[in-house]
Amino acid sequence: MLRIITLNLNGIRSAWSKGVLPWLAGQDADFVCVQELKAQHGDLSDDMRAPDGMHAIYHCAEKKGYSGVGLWSRHAPDAVVEGIGHPEFDAEGRYLRADFGRLSVVSLYLPSGSSSPERQAAKFRFMEVFYPHLLELGKSGREVVVCGDWNIAHREIDLKNWKSNQKNSGFLPEERAWIGRVLEEGGWCDAYRRCHPAATDECYTWWSNRGQAWTKNVGWRLDYQLATRGLAERVSAARVYKEQRFSDHAPLIVDYNAPIGIASGSQIG
Repeated sequence: MLRIITLNLNGIRSAWSKGVLPWLAGQDADFVCVQELKAQHGDLSDDMRAPDGMHAIYHCAEKKGYSGVGLWSRHAPDAVVEGIGHPEFDAEGRYLRADFGRLSVVSLYLPSGSSSPERQAAKFRFMEVFYPHLLELGKSGREVVVCGDWNIAHREIDLKNWKSNQKNSGFLPEERAWIGRVLEEGGWCDAYRRCHPAATDECYTWWSNRGQAWTKNVGWRLDYQLATRGLAERVSAARVYKEQRFSDHAPLIVDYNAPIGIASGSQIG
């Protein structure tokens, strides 16, 4: 079994203070993708640099206290790629890829557009430049999983109040159509939806800090693991962990029936 977890930390130091490290130690994860570090390399403690004895790599934003992504692994990567080759977004620390044999694991933090029209425009720019990158990655011949905070709820079942949010960032028609294109034209598969194709359990991954969103489960499913078809066919379980809170997001845990010798030249299965 291969276990992959993705979690937007909303600040790595904040999540540490809320007990994310002891929790992680009991998860037996092979890979953990994290987003929104809100920290620079110099801010990281020793246990952040090797959480639970794992290899850890980070792509921090140039702006202090902002964005940033990380990837923790039980295995040393063969190669690491920081960024998508676009200066505007690479400076924000939004993409980190690590290769392990024929498997690639990506930690992604797609921009949010909720704070202003300018940030929504930036989100659309990112989507435009990232789409061909996803197409190329999906056709690379590798098994790939892109984990992270996509900041888009794809379908009506992916958020509680979909009717009142149709004109809000994260559920705009253009954003939803873009995710649809990624899945249909790009050949990617939503690992959670593969296990729960018509979930009625209102299983979300993010809740606003306003009002009683968490208590009333007024949430959004923004955190996905999108996998290439060969890997997606091996999904055996997917769940959102909500017993503890480390962030305004919840961890998404996906298990794959994919025994891997993760060394250079190794193959899945």
